[in-house]
Amino acid sequence: MQRVQAVAWKEIQVYFSSPMAYIVGMIFLALTGFFFVRDFGNPFPEASLSSFYQGATIIMILLAPALTMRLLAEERKLGTVELLLTAPVRDWEVVAGKYLASLVFLMAMVALTGYYVLLLFIFASPDPGPIYAGYLGLFLYGAAALAVGMLTSSLTNNQIVAAVVAMGILLVLYFSDFAAAAVTGLPATIIGEMSIKTHFDDFGLGVIDTKHIVYFVCVTAVFLFITVRALEARRWR
Repeated sequence: MQRVQAVAWKEIQVYFSSPMAYIVGMIFLALTGFFFVRDFGNPFPEASLSSFYQGATIIMILLAPALTMRLLAEERKLGTVELLLTAPVRDWEVVAGKYLASLVFLMAMVALTGYYVLLLFIFASPDPGPIYAGYLGLFLYGAAALAVGMLTSSLTNNQIVAAVVAMGILLVLYFSDFAAAAVTGLPATIIGEMSIKTHFDDFGLGVIDTKHIVYFVCVTAVFLFITVRALEARRWR
């Protein structure tokens, strides 16, 4: 674990010293702020974060690849990945350390949106259940999205390609429920269960279903596992 912490701490320092990371963070807060206040113009606005959650899931499709695209792609481009793989650190420790660093930075940005929750409790009396469940779902959603970005970053030395491919995968997962509506029977069920949006929506309603938690954990684990295998394949080339 010490080596994982060392890799993670190095990447965290890079994140919090990079102007690009702060630009991404400001864009995230600006866009989520827009979704938060979007319904306030209604005659009877709802004291909830449902609009914020819906907007955050879309923004995360762009945000997560932007945060992970350089983690392994940059190492490959600079040729430092060989030094990293020959160091006394295992492949899974490299992946885990870099992934944890991206997760810490993402959660730091999400934590800043707690200001929206504070405003709701000051000026209204919202139901806390959907708020807590929604943030749990957002954490799981972000963790899965970062894992997808980690995989694409390990497959290329071009950061833009890594980001675009990750966005494509996340878009497919997000809109697969619409594809499920076009078919029937078992294929419709399978495609529908692949939808990352479908598994998130219940969290925004205050429903914490074990099925949804297992889905996000499995997606995260599978993509991180494939990332480790991709690094191992490069080691033996």
